[in-house]
Amino acid sequence: MNTSSTSAPSSQPDHPVRFTPALARVVATVSVGFVVTQLDVTIVNIALVRIAADLHANVARLQWIVDAYTLAFAVLMLSGGVLGDRYGARRMYAAGLVVFALASLACGLAANPALLIVARALQGAGAAAMLPNSLALLNEACRHERTLRARAVGFWTAAGAISIAAGPIAGGLLIAAFGWRSIFLVNLPLCAAGLAATLTWIPASRREDAAPAAADAPVQRPRSLDVRGQLLAVVALTAFTGAVIEWRPLGLAHWAVWGGFVLAFAAGAAFVVLEARVEAPMLPLAMLRNRTFSAAVLFGVCVNLTYYGTVFVLALFLQHARGQSPLQAGLTFIPLTGGFLLSNIASGHAVARYGTRLPMIGGALVAGLGYALLIPVGANTPLVALLAAFLLIPGGMGLAVPAMTTTVLASVEPARAGTASALLNTARQAGGAVGVAAFGALTGSGSAAQVVSGLHADTAISAALLLVAACLAWNMRADVAHPAQAPADVQRMKAPRRDKRAYE
Repeated sequence: MNTSSTSAPSSQPDHPVRFTPALARVVATVSVGFVVTQLDVTIVNIALVRIAADLHANVARLQWIVDAYTLAFAVLMLSGGVLGDRYGARRMYAAGLVVFALASLACGLAANPALLIVARALQGAGAAAMLPNSLALLNEACRHERTLRARAVGFWTAAGAISIAAGPIAGGLLIAAFGWRSIFLVNLPLCAAGLAATLTWIPASRREDAAPAAADAPVQRPRSLDVRGQLLAVVALTAFTGAVIEWRPLGLAHWAVWGGFVLAFAAGAAFVVLEARVEAPMLPLAMLRNRTFSAAVLFGVCVNLTYYGTVFVLALFLQHARGQSPLQAGLTFIPLTGGFLLSNIASGHAVARYGTRLPMIGGALVAGLGYALLIPVGANTPLVALLAAFLLIPGGMGLAVPAMTTTVLASVEPARAGTASALLNTARQAGGAVGVAAFGALTGSGSAAQVVSGLHADTAISAALLLVAACLAWNMRADVAHPAQAPADVQRMKAPRRDKRAYE
């Protein structure tokens, strides 16, 4: 399927776009990147106790092993999106698969916590190249058509849900049979298959296969990489997350903790000032003036912060407080992770019929109820009592996240799809890193009593944040698309009323 065209890009195809076998192959190919990035969230949590015993890592080092991946993923996501918009999403997606595979090999060979943390950060760099560009490829393959994109995003997120569901079980089985290192080595054949499919099934974009311009053609200046902006974003997010992780073991009075917060604030302020002044910013601040776009991004922060943080605490709870083995904990996680599959697919149909706001509101409220049901859980609570919560959390999130992603892609011009996707997922991964850091700090030294107490605080905070997320979705403008993504007749009707400055 060739998604390129010699004419100016239009928001809608001349003829209705169907979910063809060629499109299905594109969806399957770009889903591989999402699968491996999500697999390394749940599968690593199951291995934490074994890693701690083998490498002599305390809770703070375990947090860094989880957050080194999430943090690098977050801080480099915008760079991955900008590079994809400039050099081609296909190239960056393929490069991300290669980096992720090599980093996974390094994780499997790591001899101490420091090396494992560095290798996990490299995994995050590969994931940052894959994720935003997988969505950009998906958006381009659907020709930005709203209904088709909603279905495709639903299948894309469902693929990630399968990996999330399989992660704890696969992790438990691999650890029992081959040890914890095998959970990283399993990524190698997955990445190899994804790379082969990318080179075979994903067509080159216009910028990748275009012929050289004529001598008298106007010179098109490439988008700036905004290196200073990228460095400031890396410094701000790394300093903030590191300060949160080390707050509990070192104390707020320690220079590394308060210094980290000060550095994060200064770098963040400098980033905003710089992005407002440079000619071609990595993060166009005008995007954030779009109320729908901003609300969807904040919604994603709430969702990831609560889920990533809770999964980390639950992994410690099941193994430290309840004494389960990694395999037993993985089996216990099945409802919590497996519930994403059906709800992700259902979300695509719900968005096509009802728009994005209702699935986001309903999903946030359902997931929030699931967190609330975990507040009174103790070490001796029967596992069956956790079932309702473990089904409601993924059920609600699975309904809301595809709708949120569709909202973001629809609210920007197609040429900015990679950057918009990168910004959304940067915010989400940063939220996840903060969730692990903050909720992990609530477990103290990791004793059974402290883990249970931390779980109570974690789930209460999560329920409140999901209520905030529902309010954010409620206040969004109802299914407003960027002018370039709306049909021509709708553009003509809405053009007099649209604030063009919001889409500069």
